[in-house]
Amino acid sequence: MLLWLCLCWGFSPSAGQPDSELMARYLEEQLLADYSIAEQVARRVPRQAKFLQRLETRPRMSEFHVRSTIISRYAFTTVSSTMVNSGSEAREAVFEMQIPAAAFISNFTMSIGNKTYYGEVTGKEKKNNTDDKERHKKLPSPTEGRENGYETFKASVFIPRKMQARFILHYEELLQRRLGKYEYTVSIRPQQLVGRLRVEVNILENSGIVNLEVPPLRNSKQKGNGKAEGDVSPPPSTVIGHTKTLAKVTFNPSVVEQTRIARNGILGDFIIRYDVNRELSVGDVQILNGYFVHYFAPTDLPPLPKNVVFVLDSSASMVGTKLKQTKEALFTILQDLRPEDHFNIIGFSNRIKVWQQDRLVPVTPNNIRDAKKYIHNMSPTGGTNINGALLTGAKLLNDYIAQNDIDARSVSLIIFLTDGRPTVGETQSSKILSNTKDAIRDKFCLFTIGIGNDVDHKLLERMALENCGMTRLFQEDEDAASHLKGFYDEIGTPLLSDIRVDYPEDDVEQVTQNFFPNYFNGSEIIIAGKLINRTSDRLHVEVTASNSKKYILLKTDVAIDLQGRNDIRGVPGLEDGKGDNNYIERAWSYLTIKELLNSRLKSDDSQEKDNLMEKAKSMALAYNFVTPFTVLKMKEAGLHSEPPQEEFVSPSTDGIGEKVQSLQGHRAPSGIRRGQDKQRIKISKTSADGDPHFVIDFPSSKFSVCFNIDGDPGDILRLVSDHKESGVTVNGQLIGAPAPPNGHKKHRTYFSTITILSNKPERSYLEITPKRVILDDGERLVLSCGRSAVVRSRSLEVSISAYSNITVTIRDSISFVILIHHYKRPAPYQRNHLGFYISNSKGLSSDSHGLLGQFLNHEVKLLQESLNTSAQAVGQNQTEALKANPTNTLKVKGRLVPVVWKQRRIFNGQQEVDCWFAKNNADKLIDGSYRDYLASHPFDTGSSFGTMNSL
Repeated sequence: MLLWLCLCWGFSPSAGQPDSELMARYLEEQLLADYSIAEQVARRVPRQAKFLQRLETRPRMSEFHVRSTIISRYAFTTVSSTMVNSGSEAREAVFEMQIPAAAFISNFTMSIGNKTYYGEVTGKEKKNNTDDKERHKKLPSPTEGRENGYETFKASVFIPRKMQARFILHYEELLQRRLGKYEYTVSIRPQQLVGRLRVEVNILENSGIVNLEVPPLRNSKQKGNGKAEGDVSPPPSTVIGHTKTLAKVTFNPSVVEQTRIARNGILGDFIIRYDVNRELSVGDVQILNGYFVHYFAPTDLPPLPKNVVFVLDSSASMVGTKLKQTKEALFTILQDLRPEDHFNIIGFSNRIKVWQQDRLVPVTPNNIRDAKKYIHNMSPTGGTNINGALLTGAKLLNDYIAQNDIDARSVSLIIFLTDGRPTVGETQSSKILSNTKDAIRDKFCLFTIGIGNDVDHKLLERMALENCGMTRLFQEDEDAASHLKGFYDEIGTPLLSDIRVDYPEDDVEQVTQNFFPNYFNGSEIIIAGKLINRTSDRLHVEVTASNSKKYILLKTDVAIDLQGRNDIRGVPGLEDGKGDNNYIERAWSYLTIKELLNSRLKSDDSQEKDNLMEKAKSMALAYNFVTPFTVLKMKEAGLHSEPPQEEFVSPSTDGIGEKVQSLQGHRAPSGIRRGQDKQRIKISKTSADGDPHFVIDFPSSKFSVCFNIDGDPGDILRLVSDHKESGVTVNGQLIGAPAPPNGHKKHRTYFSTITILSNKPERSYLEITPKRVILDDGERLVLSCGRSAVVRSRSLEVSISAYSNITVTIRDSISFVILIHHYKRPAPYQRNHLGFYISNSKGLSSDSHGLLGQFLNHEVKLLQESLNTSAQAVGQNQTEALKANPTNTLKVKGRLVPVVWKQRRIFNGQQEVDCWFAKNNADKLIDGSYRDYLASHPFDTGSSFGTMNSL
């Protein structure tokens, strides 16, 4: 019909752009008209019969719709396509759709006229050779397999003349976070211009959607698409709208707009990227209908040092573009190494060449320069000795770890790149796998990269899977340099090691992988499971990450089945989803099946492999997923449907094994026991809290002394100063607020920030506000006060009880408790503030000073004065009798201080404390005046009046 239009309107198929656009406009109108027009025109113009016959060889696609619903990273996608046979005889229609390799097909339906055919997921039977031969005689060849992380679903049927067929495909996937964003991709390749083409994506993220973007259509094979290099604008006709938690993106190009993109109907990949709000906490735990899913992706963590060995294929097959792009990528990667990293390079063909023998070198300008020279001089020659190269790299890294005093927090890894199969040395895949695993011995991770169509991707993905790594496969015609750099960026910044997520063992069951060797910046750890006790209203969660220098424990209790949060019924734009309401359960089943497939791939035991296969098959049948062990069969004859074959959808690091956290770990032992987290803090009366009110407890004298400091907003008060001896300093900064009406004060002041500094045995400081805690011991860590957490290093422990208190312990002999005061509806004279309490002062020296510190190792005496007699010491048993006497006096370091009896409200559990109150900003009670205790900045460690030091 297209050629006929060209002749009828007098246009040339090779005419300029205006002609093609005018032709497309006409075609757009015709595609929406009655499909009998083509036959009528054919009768009127018999000379064009040959052209019409060619056009009638395939039905025309009149409609292509994609509707996706993404709920908390779990995506439900429905693809609908309508094809019309306007010819004079039955024609074969082929529905072909590229879907992500990590996705599971969940349903397929097709209608021809008034007949409907339903897909049914059934278990695969063991192959019978005779049946296979007969089947291959009748069925077309399998669809093309993996390409650029996609698999092709293909179904074909004959459509009778003047009728139409409609195909509906459903698939599901769990979006994976890479480089700080989730990416959802839809392949739009109808292979012809479509009258009605529409993509609609609805996103619901209760955590809040941030950084939503829709880049240009991606098609690495597309040429002449008119896009300027560097163009980042969305595809034409794209409409983006979103609120804090909801987003809707539509793509609805007309035929004219489709023609401008690609005249052959291969538009490319429609991509949506976004992230969610997050903080350093236990992560986002969502619970619904007896199932939970847990997303953990902390931010603001310092990177860990790396020990990395690059093992690069330089065999003859790498000649040309592949080796050139590999070199370009390595040049950039070397520049991104951090000063604390160590590295080496191995080039291999039939020979193995190590850049720096028997060592890893630090990252210095000279070493980077020499490494670039070595890579530049690599030339392609010889065969491919994969086994020898991996063993050499493993020995190099093992020897370096064993013989050097490396940073125990560092992450060691091998990055291996090849474009082919083993041809030199050991060539049997099973032995290469065994040798590699024995050489690595779970001491570090192996990441593999394959370039081109000749690579043994199964070998690479299993090597990575068995050695806590992941793999990437790139096509030869892709931009390998940018892909390699992007892959390195994913693993180039390790933030945590030995991550373990625990739940009470009496509350959960069938929990997916909950131990991960490493966490890389921009990725995400995902765990899911079932609840045992559905009557409980909360689920306790603990996340630990440990290394030799620092131990982090994050804790929280999550409310179960929060109505209106995880229940999506009635959410605008999500009304039509049928399986969407149980999205958490389906995410759990998705993760569980992926783990079973990965476990089977790693196993060498035939009995274990069979058991894992049966478990995966049983769950896939229960949730209607097409997997390597299930097939999609149509209920009516005459229809041939080809879901992705087993070899194309085998578990791989292109799937959840990689993206759940890039690294495969071992299942951790059973979880925490109920109630083990319950603890009560113990604090003394010695404190500074409120306006601020100071209280000093003297246990041996059996009484307390209190005083006020009427400072100015912005003042920084030195509370404890023992920098020279124990190395500890505590400063508190004041914030102002209006005074209450009818009060005697001009304004009120509260502690807005408490800074705790320590320089023994190593430098560290804590900056605490009502919202967050910043810990810096050479590495900066930011914690929210709204999440329970514990962080431990060699000499310091910080324990946060959410929205309640923070306990700081230094060398097990000094403890401070900071209370968090939050007002839900603060009055004008109220401010969120902190209270400072000293719980344990044994580690502070006798020379400690500060508004509180000067009294920790001194006693005071209570005296009674009369008008004509000298001062007389009062025994402890007489204290009660003196309470009402307004002329009582304290003797402090030889100074006489008049005091009155008072009750003071504190927050150590007693609420009120009786004390002797010293007036006038503690005049004569403290050494000097209160202005002598003003610090010049929060990190001032000066311990004597008139001096100032900085940590």
